[in-house]
Amino acid sequence: MRAEYVTNSGGRISPPGFSGKSIRLLKYIYRISSGALYAYLYLLIMTTPSFNPTVALRPIKSVVSASWLYPFKGIYYFLAHPSFYPLFGRRLIPLTVTSIVILGLLFTFTYLPQVAFLAIFHGPTAWVNAAFLVLGEGQVVIALLFEALLVDETLVNVFDATLIDQGLVDLVSPARILFHDAPNSVKMLGKPTTSAVYSPFSFRQIAEFILFLPLNLIPIVGTPAFLIITGARAGPFHHWRWFKLRGLTKKERNKEIKQRSWKYTWFGTVSLLLQLVPVLSMFFLLTTACGSALWVVKLEQQRRLLQELPAGVVDEEAPPAYTDNPI
Repeated sequence: MRAEYVTNSGGRISPPGFSGKSIRLLKYIYRISSGALYAYLYLLIMTTPSFNPTVALRPIKSVVSASWLYPFKGIYYFLAHPSFYPLFGRRLIPLTVTSIVILGLLFTFTYLPQVAFLAIFHGPTAWVNAAFLVLGEGQVVIALLFEALLVDETLVNVFDATLIDQGLVDLVSPARILFHDAPNSVKMLGKPTTSAVYSPFSFRQIAEFILFLPLNLIPIVGTPAFLIITGARAGPFHHWRWFKLRGLTKKERNKEIKQRSWKYTWFGTVSLLLQLVPVLSMFFLLTTACGSALWVVKLEQQRRLLQELPAGVVDEEAPPAYTDNPI
């Protein structure tokens, strides 16, 4: 059945269900809205001595470039770049099988007892909180056995290849041999010429992870608190490789971590949440390295633009100057 259009008194065609008055009213509203928007932008520009479009669009920009999105961007980036698949295949299959075995054993022998215990405090939500508790315990075991010893080299390769893909060859080249005639960034990677660590093995981090596991015993808020606290600790470690490539001292490194503390917290929380996903935890660990590198690309662009600014120009988006004085 074809829609029939109506011809109004002015000879113009109107869609069915709309009278000429309705069309005129909609056009009137549209013109008023457009005029108000243009007037707002004009007044904003004329009344602001140093109008900066970047500042005006900051709310939109902050959403698009939010740090918590980068772990998800890493997943998409990996799936969109088949050249990365060999890096994942070398470690991913055996580690995934092993992690499935570990989680299977933990859920078989420890899940129901923990549900029974948590039911005393949590009631019906004990099933969910016990699952997070077991997944957290499995994450500790997997981290102790594999991540630092078997996966870190692959994480470095994923991180470096992503930087090269995004044009930061100059950042990577001082730290490893690169084959510039290779067909893609993965095959460009040669042996590192300096110590290559994606995230240093930290007994303190694992101890804190175990220490905060009982937070899951607290109803409703316990599990989110556990994820955020441990994520805050884990977040900066995802940029350890970047700090080393730039040759930062411990003081300089701590300064940058402090400036982006909340961003690292959200990045670390999301990456930790992804690593708690059964079966796919190892896959998400590797894709998070992609996301971490993509965030570095953004930060490097900002850092290099700041270096090119004339003297006296202040970046309004930059965090406040760091100081050791607590007062």
